[in-house]
Amino acid sequence: MSTHNNQFASTPKNLKPIFWVSLILLSVAGYKIYSDVFSPNVSLKYEQNKVAYLTINSKKDYNKVLSQVRSNYNFLNPESFIRLASVFKLEEKMRPGRYKLIDGMTNFELVRLIIKGRQDPLNLVLKYEERVADLAGFIAANLEIDSAIFLIKLKDTSLTAKFGFDTLNIISMFIPNTYNLYWNTSADVLLEKMHKEYLRFWNQDRISKAMGKRLSLNQVSVLASIVQKETNKISEMPRVAGVYLNRLEKGIPLQADPTIIYAWDDKNIKRVTSMHTAINSPYNTYIHAGLPPGPICSASIQAIDAVLAAEDHGYYYFCAKEDFSGYHAFAESLEQHINNARRYQRALNQRGIY
Repeated sequence: MSTHNNQFASTPKNLKPIFWVSLILLSVAGYKIYSDVFSPNVSLKYEQNKVAYLTINSKKDYNKVLSQVRSNYNFLNPESFIRLASVFKLEEKMRPGRYKLIDGMTNFELVRLIIKGRQDPLNLVLKYEERVADLAGFIAANLEIDSAIFLIKLKDTSLTAKFGFDTLNIISMFIPNTYNLYWNTSADVLLEKMHKEYLRFWNQDRISKAMGKRLSLNQVSVLASIVQKETNKISEMPRVAGVYLNRLEKGIPLQADPTIIYAWDDKNIKRVTSMHTAINSPYNTYIHAGLPPGPICSASIQAIDAVLAAEDHGYYYFCAKEDFSGYHAFAESLEQHINNARRYQRALNQRGIY
């Protein structure tokens, strides 16, 4: 009986080490779990603009998500995020999109954001792209859309016709402006949105002004694209537009150098010569009277409005000023224009621009 009591009394002493080991292990595990869930795991100290994103493509490729996390230096502990993602079955529940990383964000906050699909929209700032290939490349650089697929759509005659354009002028539907979009916006949705924005831009006031100039909306866009390429001085745009409208009215070829550069598809041309103006192209406005068959860029709102509010004057010619200020010298007569042009040509020669 006494032996039995001694064995019983010794049992707690044997359990004490196990108890403390278990407690320590539980504490470590608890801390690890707490850390994985609630500790800050995002740092933006290396980001110049203090902004970073995690993207999930429409195919919901989980391996690409894991690769992003592991290679992203904004995550202090990538593996802790991956562990929690596994617990929450992120692979099954995640939604495509572009998710903003916030300095000090926890794994739980980011996982919850992705599961709920609360992606951060972006501002797509469209600029003055020259060709549909340039436009497709720009779109692909900012959205999930594949550039090759988007380019195929822009060159699809039935699709462009659906929006009231052809493959030569579809670029005018993309009016340079800032558009709020989601990163995973599809190509078809983007096209529909840009068409709606185009129709919204061409309100009754602008349509009335175009009719007053006896121009179609497409003709306004084409002429505005030339004005866009001729001058970056907004104050000068209505005067440049007026010159071209005067020439169109008289049936005089526009002789617009930017259309020649577009025809050659050579942005390195600094000085248009007789060799360049001999090119056989519908965009050669030295040979063909009237407007070219399509815009030579997506014209800015300022250039479009400059055409609609073109100055009524007697100028038929202009050339760049010899001071290289970006402004132009305008002339009513060919003689005056030749004198202006000679001064500019001499300035080019002096600078070794050929």
